[in-house]
Order: sequence, then C-alpha cells, then structure tokens
Amino acid sequence: MVVQHARRAALFLLACVVSARVAAAIPDGLLPNGNFEAAPATSQLNGTRVMGRYAIPHWEISGFVEYIGPAQKQGDMILPVPEGAYAVRLGNEASIRQLLNVTRKAYYSITFSAARTCAQAERLNVTVAPESDVLPIQTVYTANGWDSYSWAFKARRSAVTLIVHNPGVTEDAACGPLLDSFAIKTLQVPQRTKNNMLKNGDFEEGPYIFPDTPWGVLVPPLDEDDYSPLSPWMVLSSTKSVKYLDAAHYAVPRGAHAVELVSGVETALVQDVRTVPGRPYRLEFSAGDAGNGCVGSLAVQAYAARGSVKVAYQSQGKGGYERGALEFTAIANQTRVVFVSMAYTMKNDGTLCGPVVDDASLVGFRNNAARRLLL
Repeated sequence: MVVQHARRAALFLLACVVSARVAAAIPDGLLPNGNFEAAPATSQLNGTRVMGRYAIPHWEISGFVEYIGPAQKQGDMILPVPEGAYAVRLGNEASIRQLLNVTRKAYYSITFSAARTCAQAERLNVTVAPESDVLPIQTVYTANGWDSYSWAFKARRSAVTLIVHNPGVTEDAACGPLLDSFAIKTLQVPQRTKNNMLKNGDFEEGPYIFPDTPWGVLVPPLDEDDYSPLSPWMVLSSTKSVKYLDAAHYAVPRGAHAVELVSGVETALVQDVRTVPGRPYRLEFSAGDAGNGCVGSLAVQAYAARGSVKVAYQSQGKGGYERGALEFTAIANQTRVVFVSMAYTMKNDGTLCGPVVDDASLVGFRNNAARRLLL
C-alpha cells in the first residue's frame, strides 16, 4: 500500500512538472525586454558601449554591443529607434542571446526590427540550435530605414537559446546593424482543405506582426530545407525578401493577411504540391495592390507545370485586385506553384513595393470531362 501511494505521488509530481513546463512556454508577443526598454545600469555603460555580459536585462551579450538611446548620433546622422526609446547595435562579431522556454517539437517564428548603419552589405546570423541562417538586410524597404524581419525554427528542446550575431567585418568596429522589437509566435502547421490542395493558400498563418508597426514583416530567402515563417510557402532568392502584410495597415484582398512581392523578378514565392501526372488542375489567385501608394502596372506571373498566366493589374495605389486563373496538366508527382512580380516598382518616397498575392487555391479533376462539368 505504501509503495502504491508513493508511485501515485511520484506520478502526480511528474504530471505537475510536465504541466508547469507546458504552462511556462513563452506566449506570443514581445520577448522579455524584447524592445530593450529596461536599460543597463549606468555603471555597466562606457558611453554607449555595454560592458557587462548580463548588463541588459533578460539578454546576454558578447563582443562590441552598444545601447542606443533617443537622438543618438553617428557623425551627423541621428540613429532612429523604431519602438520606444532604446535599441541595441551589434559591432563586428558581436551577438545577443536569450533563453526561451518553448514547447518541444512546436514551430515558432521570431520577428525583429533591424536597420543598417554605416556598413553596406550587412547581414545577421540568426540561430536556435541546430538551425541557423544568415539573413541579408542590406536592402531597405521602408522610408525610415527600419524593417521587420521574420525567421522560423522547430524547437528541439523545451528550453532553447535564440542568438543573433553580426558576422560582418568592417574598418569601424561600431559599424553594425541596429536591432529592436523582438517577438515570438507559435506557428500552426497548415493543412490541406477539401477545396484547396495548397496549404496556407490564404496566407493567414505567418509571422508575428506588431500591432503598432505599419510596415509589415519581411520573409527573407531561406534554404529549401528550412522551415519558413510562411510555411509551406518558400521564398527563393539570393538576397531579397517578400513582405507579409496585415489588413490593419494595408488593403488585403481577403482575410487578415496577404503577401506583397516587393523585389521584382529577383524573388519567387513557391509551394510544392503533390499531383498526379496527366491529371488536369486549376490554379486561382488574387493579384492587386496593398493600398500603400504603389502606383503603376503591378504584373504577377504564375507558373505551374508547363503552364503560366500573367495578371497585369493597373494600380492606383488605393487598393483593389483581380482574380487570375491557370489551367494546366500535371507532368510529375510533384508540381511547383510559383508567383513572381514581373517588374520593379517604387513609391514616391523611393521605397520598393509591388503586387499583392492572396487567396490562392488549387483544385484537381479526375479528367477533362469532370473539369468541364465543374467549371
């Protein structure tokens, strides 16, 4: 009897521990001191340089890290802060890291803001072991110089360390990117629906967007084996990104989110779908503008198998869209669906913009007779 009570007590304690671990998983939103508003003690600062490894609350630093405050200058240039009053700057080979309590085997997306300073070809190495990617940040997509980026990972353990490292090497050790506003979001694995072979075809599942950030979130190019913040959509490019938009700040054809193709022909938005060779399929999608002052011909080219279709939407920059459709016959067990912007477009302030893609669907038919009947 005593042994049974002991076993029950042990099982109860184990269940409590497991429940505590699940409950302790970090919630969606800003990371602890993710906006760096909790400042280091003045004794831990030498000018703007942070001296103590653990001086910034909730963060661990390595190398030349600066704490940037209001109206901080670099020469004659004021370094703006996108959220609140403070940000950090990473010098050559410097890094910041934070331990995160997560749910093992769950997928997460990290959103953060970054701005280039004096270096030209800046990039950031983002790591949650064993996954790591170098994100190019040299292209500026906003008028104020700040962009929000996203990156996704699968949690291999219940406690993981997020590391952001500046691998750049410049003559000035202080020349490095500014960072601010780190947030996290648990990603749900998209599933196929009865009426759509594309997963996440409406782009409703994506990275965290700060409610007070009016410039969307960039999804940078990643290796095809990595988990995308827009999974299972992939961004194929060498250095350019697509932009994830919300309906609170942009004109979205349907639902709460869409994707803006801001990098012209240098970037493709793609998804691989299982198909049956010889079977007919129909791809439909919306193409338009985000209501953000992007004026001109915003052409979207869609490809699947040997077929392609072009939707040349003439934008007034005030929102609106057209539906595009492509009928094709599959030639393999897997078909890659591709969306590309066919031109480079800029707004009046000189920032890049482009067509919006949303509400994409793919359906298959047993044969051409069935296709004609249903259409």
